[in-house]
Amino acid sequence: MAFTAAIPEPSPPPPPILSSPPFHYQNSVPSSSNYLKINASPCLRSLSSVADPKVKPKLKLLVVAPGKPRKGSDVLVEALEREGVKHVFEYPGGASMEIHRALTCSNIIQIVFPTHKAGGVFVAEGYARASGRPGVCIATSGPGATNIVSGLADASLHSSPIVAITGQVPWSRRMFGTNAFQETPIVEVNRSITKHNYLVLDVEDIPYTVKEAFFLSNSGRPGPVLIAIPEYIQQKLVVPNWDTQLQLQLPCYSFGLPKSPETGHLQQILRLISDSKKPVLYVGGGCMNSSEELRRFVDVTGIPVATTLMGLGAFPSADELSLQMLGMHGTMYANYAMEKSDLLLAFGVRFDDRATGKIEAFASRAKIVHIDFDPAEIVKNKQPHLSICGDVKEALAGMNRLLEETAGMCDFSSWREELNEQKAKYPLSYKTFGEAIPPQYAIQVLDELTNGNAIISSGVGQHQMWAAQFYKYKGPRQWLSSSGLGAMGSGLPAAMGAAVAKPDAVVVDIDDDGSFITNVQKLATVRAENMPVKIMLLNNQHLGMVVQWEDRFDKANRAHTYLGNPSKEAEIFPDMLKFAKACDIPTARVTKKSEVREAIKKMLETPGPYLLDVIAPHQEHVLPMIPSSGAFKKAINLGIIILVLYVLYRVFAADRM
Repeated sequence: MAFTAAIPEPSPPPPPILSSPPFHYQNSVPSSSNYLKINASPCLRSLSSVADPKVKPKLKLLVVAPGKPRKGSDVLVEALEREGVKHVFEYPGGASMEIHRALTCSNIIQIVFPTHKAGGVFVAEGYARASGRPGVCIATSGPGATNIVSGLADASLHSSPIVAITGQVPWSRRMFGTNAFQETPIVEVNRSITKHNYLVLDVEDIPYTVKEAFFLSNSGRPGPVLIAIPEYIQQKLVVPNWDTQLQLQLPCYSFGLPKSPETGHLQQILRLISDSKKPVLYVGGGCMNSSEELRRFVDVTGIPVATTLMGLGAFPSADELSLQMLGMHGTMYANYAMEKSDLLLAFGVRFDDRATGKIEAFASRAKIVHIDFDPAEIVKNKQPHLSICGDVKEALAGMNRLLEETAGMCDFSSWREELNEQKAKYPLSYKTFGEAIPPQYAIQVLDELTNGNAIISSGVGQHQMWAAQFYKYKGPRQWLSSSGLGAMGSGLPAAMGAAVAKPDAVVVDIDDDGSFITNVQKLATVRAENMPVKIMLLNNQHLGMVVQWEDRFDKANRAHTYLGNPSKEAEIFPDMLKFAKACDIPTARVTKKSEVREAIKKMLETPGPYLLDVIAPHQEHVLPMIPSSGAFKKAINLGIIILVLYVLYRVFAADRM
């Protein structure tokens, strides 16, 4: 005999489960168990009557009177609108359908469909890095949620403000941990790579959770925040109280945020500068919001500036005091300055291994001043002589005020002359061989034709380093690249996000075939949204950076780094032009150096998206190069062809002796 067991109602759910933030706190917003039991869901939209069936009906958001219930998903969308969100990058799925339905009712938020879930978060990050505002992405539960993990890790390493929203198991809280369809413990998965996580268990907590998530994402050191909302919470009816539920209660977090720098500490830095003879600025991504103050500081002090890969654009690359990029593939003169300096002003940096090489040998002769917003970065990799945990913008502004009251700084002209000699002796250069196209040349031409004003994104590999070396960035937020995580395929999504955030800017994705093909399906979104993204593909049919390491350190042994068709090596494979044509995107291919300028000019002048396939030799190496964990004295500055000729010469000379 069949029977049904009586299952008691669960106890009222607690507030959202929070992961441990840098400064521990608890959400003290009270949760209510007075769920509204209303059968009919309020209709929040109306379809305008359209006679012509070909005309897409307009969705109108109906104003819901105060005190009237609406679904949790509608509350979420209104909360996003209240945070000033204008664009959302979403991929619909079963556990997030209610959210997507609610978004169609908004007249404020524009939805961008990213074609692939994993790429959507990179589009949101490109949006955030180009605009400085939080990027918002939405995915379903299970594989939809795990697909955004790499992007969240990327945003964490780049300090990019991201609010990621995912669905979760559909029916009730009792389903958690039952291996329900498309269930993953996404909060636990992301705990170590996000700034904060929420699992919303009460529909009344949505307004506060969203408010707090945006505050955390974009305050202090920015970073990604995850909000997981179960489907049954999205469907519950509630009357939101916007007045009482939006008072942030984060005493521990707010107390832990760095305070304004003390004048006495800033005066100590100026005394160190006054006592030095060879000071140098080491500037990173933490200076993106203080570019103006940095330029003023350099104008007054005359101190040369070297930037990290993430710091490109914080100081103009073409300025006479710019040493451009330091590190593994930085300029010889930037790394020389680190080697010889007696005072290192490290602003907004984390002493990353790709910037420092062998950490013990990095700036070994210098006193170090370290200013950074994140206390975790101070002393983590390098012991400073003086450190300030605070906002670089405020510190620079404070020092600029003090400098205006000072009679004058020391004269560093002899130090600058020494560095200018290094610039003349070891300029960034490359070799040309007939009509073969050096990738560096294509980037130089792009720089000239855009006057250094374009927003440049890149994938990961040799082209990324050449774009960092040979494009002269004029301002912050022009350079969008996966510099920390090194995520291949991130270039095109980042360009898409930048095109949405800055619709009037020239946006160019400098990519290569190996990185580009990992997210090639994004071309469909580029066309559907008519994004004016230009793609300059440096196509060498190889995984170029890995090939370079094989040439340098593994006797040119090829370990699956050739990307072409082995049976037809004379042909370009895959044919990227066909991918673009399948998405109705204009294309062209250039194989001769003499044709590069006109081809790039046409790309820039063509309205809408465009793909230019630049065929380049795979033998080209990124130079200079300091081997991993090596010191400056081990820097390589010889091209592979010159190196081979030099080795042959030494062998021949040895045989003659």
